[in-house]
Amino acid sequence: MSHEGIRFVDKEHAVRETEENRALPRIAITPDKVRVLLTEGKGLEIDWQDGHRSAWTFAWLRDACPCATCNEERANAGRKPGQPKPKAANLLPMYTPPPKPASAHAVGRYALQFNWEDGHSAGIYSWEYLRRVCQCRECTFAAEKTAGTPN
Repeated sequence: MSHEGIRFVDKEHAVRETEENRALPRIAITPDKVRVLLTEGKGLEIDWQDGHRSAWTFAWLRDACPCATCNEERANAGRKPGQPKPKAANLLPMYTPPPKPASAHAVGRYALQFNWEDGHSAGIYSWEYLRRVCQCRECTFAAEKTAGTPN
């Protein structure tokens, strides 16, 4: 008998997995207006069809890259999407410019892809991913509330 596709998880992980993978309504993951603020160097803003508005800085987006390499690196380091890598302790701190994409383009009708100035371009930021990692006050409060984080 084959056991492929069967996963055993404890109750805590099962609840978290259900919350993270809950289906979002189509209207919640369909953008009404997308603004990539390259010239200003600010970030990305999306107005969703359900009336919600999301905004991210380029630094946050680069640290939340959804490609397999970045996901694995974050998981191994115990970081969440958008959480920066710890800075190395140097004798003289060196200035590093904030991350900024050289360009951005649509991927079909479901995502954006950034070509970062550091040469990285593997991440495809789907609308659903972006909505799930919304950084607005309402969404971050809801995430803390469902994760049981004290206020």
